[in-house]
Amino acid sequence: MVSSILHEMEKKDILSEIGKGKFRLGSKHIQVTEKEYTGVVDMISTGAAFVKTEDLEEDIYISKNNVSKAMNGDTVVVGLLPKKTKASYSSFKSGGRKEGKIISITQRAKTRFTGTLEISSGFAFLISDNYKSNDIFIPLNHLNGAKSGQKAIAKFKDWPDGAKNPVGEIIKVLGFPGDNNTEALCVLEEFGFPESFPKKVEQEVLKMDLSIGKKEISKRRDFRSVTTITIDPDDAKDFDDALSIEERKDGTFEIGVHIADVSHYVKPGTELDKEAFKRATSIYLCDRVVPMLPEKLSNQACSLRPEEEKFCFSVVFSMNNNAEILNIWMGKTVICSDKRLTYDEAQNRIENKKGTFSKEINLLNDLAIILRKQRFKNGAIRFERTEVNFLLDQEGFPVSAVLKVSKESNKLIEEFMLLANKAVAEKVGLQKESKPIKPFVYRIHAPPDDEKLKIFAQFIRQFGYQLTIGSKKSTSASLNKLLTEISGKPESNVIETLAIRSMSKAEYTSKNIGHYGLSFDHYSHFTSPIRRYPDLIAHRLLEVYLSGEKPNNNDILKLEDDCKHCSDQERKAIDAERTSSKFMQVQYLKTKVGQTFEGVISGVADFGMFIELIENKCEGLIRLKDMLDDHYVLDKDNFCIKGKSYGEKYQLGDTVSVLVSKVDLGKKQIDFVLV
Repeated sequence: MVSSILHEMEKKDILSEIGKGKFRLGSKHIQVTEKEYTGVVDMISTGAAFVKTEDLEEDIYISKNNVSKAMNGDTVVVGLLPKKTKASYSSFKSGGRKEGKIISITQRAKTRFTGTLEISSGFAFLISDNYKSNDIFIPLNHLNGAKSGQKAIAKFKDWPDGAKNPVGEIIKVLGFPGDNNTEALCVLEEFGFPESFPKKVEQEVLKMDLSIGKKEISKRRDFRSVTTITIDPDDAKDFDDALSIEERKDGTFEIGVHIADVSHYVKPGTELDKEAFKRATSIYLCDRVVPMLPEKLSNQACSLRPEEEKFCFSVVFSMNNNAEILNIWMGKTVICSDKRLTYDEAQNRIENKKGTFSKEINLLNDLAIILRKQRFKNGAIRFERTEVNFLLDQEGFPVSAVLKVSKESNKLIEEFMLLANKAVAEKVGLQKESKPIKPFVYRIHAPPDDEKLKIFAQFIRQFGYQLTIGSKKSTSASLNKLLTEISGKPESNVIETLAIRSMSKAEYTSKNIGHYGLSFDHYSHFTSPIRRYPDLIAHRLLEVYLSGEKPNNNDILKLEDDCKHCSDQERKAIDAERTSSKFMQVQYLKTKVGQTFEGVISGVADFGMFIELIENKCEGLIRLKDMLDDHYVLDKDNFCIKGKSYGEKYQLGDTVSVLVSKVDLGKKQIDFVLV
């Protein structure tokens, strides 16, 4: 009786449970401190949240009762709770962090939500696809024809006082769970990417002059007679970079890195430009590409297709046999690619020294090898994580998983793109002290946090590896030695993944601090303007500086905000692509339920172990409750799961045999059991 009354008082936020049988006054009775912070909500599975704010180094913990009506990603104002009222609760739930209470919501992150519709006799709910998102209550008169079990989009309408869930209305039915097209549309909607271009953008593109006119050609340096090739993946449709090579009489070479001149067509202030900026990136799902630019530009006018004259923005290097740069020229050009090669075709020419343009490709490869060695010598980190590519049948279902291996042909292109990006950033950024700094968009990568590196070093010691943490150069050298040692071993992907996680994230900014991973003091993104908006910004600014003019004041004032938007969109695109890949993994293993695979423990948590299959890189979960030979618990300090009675230990990075026991297409979940 007493217990039920106490829990009823908890529901009304009169009391708050801080432990089994322990209660305190609810948040409505606790006064926050005068200090307030603005930040972004990051929900966790329990219904509690953390608020990330720029004003504090650590996140503020928000208990479930203090989240109020905030949702994941919302911008909120938080008040800190006084220490005397939070001590016992914080130690129980928040891990000793600062604890707060959401006072107000200043901006909703989303007003549209995807999920699966569940209809009962008197009401309906849209059950969210994302555990961080709230389920939406749907009145029956707001279903708009949607049926139970369908995936749909709900629009947020209200969150009445006293209601547990926000109220919404179904605005679009996407289809049934498990269908490829339905799931792809859900991914795009979840991360805020449109599936098509607005009509006003398409109409604007239809009216554009996409011809290669003589008047414009006369303003450009002409490379149409110089040997030029593109090298791209088999399934590539947009070719935004090409390489030209010309040997001079004195034995030196002129290497041209030619990038599609998107800025010639996409003008600031147009509907096309606004839409490109809004997207900021192309999104590569497993079964489709959602481009930043309409197909008429991305796959046609701006694509450097063979035997077609194209406008480019180029960086041309004069080099000797030792890949020493003697001179650099930058400017607008016109080219005509002689041949389109796939990576495999180029690799064949490297290995066999035969085929069309074999001589040119091998010359470029020889120079690239020298450039790569020099880059690693200067402290660049050698990350080469294995990725998987699903081959799809005509219906879009995965029939096989192919591991992507980076060969010399891939690295050849990478080296010259890196070289061009670095040269452009140095052209703008390396200014004499007497001259003012020229605003520009940089791709930066901050040095890693020492504490994270120490934790990583502690982990790899359990495999017999060492990491020396010292100066930038010695740490990089030690990391490269480690990455070489683990190459080809079962634990390589786990260790490399954790190494990447211990690093800072690369991002776009107008405030240059260099790129730690590449060991470049100046680095930008210039080489993919078809699919990355920051590259388009770089093209526009470089053109202004090469002409000796000054950029538009308004453009410069909002440059840092534009960079932040592009970084945010890039992170969303990465998450969308991972979600798409996860669905393909589930779909691929659907036909393999009951089969046994070798896998590596890729993650440990208090509820189970994540296993990455060696053969196809699909990742699933072994739940601790399904491990019946002992009572297993997480040993967080030693990165393992340990049995309480018999001491059996499962370490992060261990190889195990697992059986595929269950897959759930709707939830994108794969369940394994130990063999």
